[in-house]
Amino acid sequence: MNRDEIKNILPHREPMLLIDEVSLTDDEGIKASVASYYVRGDEYFLQGHFPGNPVVPGVILCEMMGQSACALVMNAAKGAMPYFTGLDKVRFKQKVLPGDTIKFRSILLKSRPPFYFVQSEGYVGEKLCARGELSFALLKDEAGA
Repeated sequence: MNRDEIKNILPHREPMLLIDEVSLTDDEGIKASVASYYVRGDEYFLQGHFPGNPVVPGVILCEMMGQSACALVMNAAKGAMPYFTGLDKVRFKQKVLPGDTIKFRSILLKSRPPFYFVQSEGYVGEKLCARGELSFALLKDEAGA
């Protein structure tokens, strides 16, 4: 899926849409998503983090992992809003810099709708940059959208 197709399943819009493309796989019954984002260098979150030495903030990497993970449950996500409910075992291993393309692989650990539990890892090339276990809820809004 490209950015326009991603907008059909995620409510995020610029500047908070933080994945450029995503694909889904099913390897021996293990559902996974693979998503990527190219760090251009002009993103709002780099403006003050850090002047003269821009580094993608860890909280932004968590949001990227969350957005890539939502693609795993895209059918359930239609008409619902994804809300983070937890971040566990999150670790940052390498800096992510302008010019890097970070790729996330997320697998669904379990689900108890409306709650979903996912493990995600982000890599630049072969280097692990971030990983964590995420949980989120898919909730209908008050208007029933």
